[in-house]
Amino acid sequence: MLALIFIITLLLFASPLIIGFVGILAPAAAWLPALNMHQPSLLGWQQLFSWPDLNLSIGLTLLTGIGSTALALWWCYLILRHFWLTTQWQKIERLLAPLLAFPHVAFVLGFGLLFSSTGWLARIWHHLGLTDTLYPTLIHDRYGLGLLFALAIKETPFLLLMSLSILKQLDIKRFYNVSVSLGYSHQQTWRSVILPLWLPKLRLAIFAVAGYGLAVVDVALIIGPTHPSTLSMLIWQWFTDADLTQLPRAAAAALLLLAIVISTFGLLRCLEWWFLSYSTAWQYRGAQPTQPRNSQPSSIIATLCSYSLLLLPLIMLPMLAVWSFALRWRFPDLLPSRYSLRFWQQQLEPLQQLMSNSIILALTSSLCALLMAIICLEYRQKYQRGIPTMLIAVPMVAPQLSLLFGMQIAVSFVAGQHFWLWVSWSHWLYVFPYIYLTLDGPWRSYDQRLDQTARSLGLTGWQTWWRVKFPQLKPALWLAFAVGCSVSLAQYLPTQMLGAGRIPTLTTEAVTLASGQDRRISAVYGLLQGLLPLGFFTLALMFAKQQTSDTSTTKVTL
Repeated sequence: MLALIFIITLLLFASPLIIGFVGILAPAAAWLPALNMHQPSLLGWQQLFSWPDLNLSIGLTLLTGIGSTALALWWCYLILRHFWLTTQWQKIERLLAPLLAFPHVAFVLGFGLLFSSTGWLARIWHHLGLTDTLYPTLIHDRYGLGLLFALAIKETPFLLLMSLSILKQLDIKRFYNVSVSLGYSHQQTWRSVILPLWLPKLRLAIFAVAGYGLAVVDVALIIGPTHPSTLSMLIWQWFTDADLTQLPRAAAAALLLLAIVISTFGLLRCLEWWFLSYSTAWQYRGAQPTQPRNSQPSSIIATLCSYSLLLLPLIMLPMLAVWSFALRWRFPDLLPSRYSLRFWQQQLEPLQQLMSNSIILALTSSLCALLMAIICLEYRQKYQRGIPTMLIAVPMVAPQLSLLFGMQIAVSFVAGQHFWLWVSWSHWLYVFPYIYLTLDGPWRSYDQRLDQTARSLGLTGWQTWWRVKFPQLKPALWLAFAVGCSVSLAQYLPTQMLGAGRIPTLTTEAVTLASGQDRRISAVYGLLQGLLPLGFFTLALMFAKQQTSDTSTTKVTL
């Protein structure tokens, strides 16, 4: 039974990947019998390369994608170098869960209200008596700098969380003490000793950040450049165009985006090799250690910058709350002059349906993914064979547009309107890797001698799992379930493309309203879209903490 469910899970996970990548080839070759295109041709590629702003769009894509990845990685390294092995790191570690629970769309809506030409910073800028023409515009700027900074800020907590387990496994404290005892400074120790050990193990997370930054659509719709736009935005515009003859060009562009992402991964791997070769060269050239200098001013600056960077996403929630209740807010007033519940009352009825759809999709996909992840991990533990990590990582690093485009073309050949099934399947596809990787560490660290002892006392395999193993792993299961719900709630493209717009959620409506509707209504949707996953994480942490205390009490009693 365990092997059968493992095979079913593997098929459910691998089939959409194969269907997605194969299904995009036919429209890219302009073979669409439904549109009276019966002969393969290079029509789509010709249309693509004849687009006048294609080079600029590719340049913007590379700038925002690679730039945000490099900036997030640099910020992550600075925060780790400054706070790791200090008492302040525990405070930062507690911030990571709410930061990760905050969806990209909700964060970017608050980012727009903060940095727009009439946002809060612009109001403060005006009150300081500074010239309005010198105010930096980060919303829909032509160089995509606002998109770059927003992605970097949002992805930094993800890299910090991935680094958490890596640094604990490496036993950084021992390396640090040995290096410092040899006379190397704090900065030299991190640059020459810890960085070459940490960076290769973070490679998969870096690829995930780069892949998302290169192919992001929902964030680019809200704050990204428009003339020209990024390549992912062009693909989305062509795909949603009422003229169906644009599909070959959209499919060809999706394949081009996939090639750009893969090439970027190769470039990042080469840069990693070159940088690590340079970082470890001191071992052969015999660099002389220097005594540590007094770095109190730089330490204070680093502390302020690090906390500002980590707390900025959390500032977005109160900002969205203020905007959602603002009735009259003239520029350059710092606060609204009148408040009202009007916009909440207007949206009360549609919000009920949207929240219902969002919660049902999140619970369904996360629960199925959690059960299947448990079965796959149990199968790996029993038979020493499991799903390859590279296959698990494909939905995390592959461009959503390239994958979902082919899936959408493939499911269009299935008779009937099974939109809930396709959307739930697509959500499960993106939720499963996060839940599986979240549980991978706890399953590997579980002491199997507990199972052997329970079996020797006469318990069956099921009784051993339910009465011994499950209570030990329940906190990790709660956390993984919350992670899955937050991932599902943040899905925009899977819901839109495979749901054909018939299954609206908070995320899809928030992105749609952010393109030109009233800011107060956008703030209502953004606030709820941010609070919903935060609520899942809060409940999960409460249940996990309660389970941990119950387990500790039981051990003390025994």
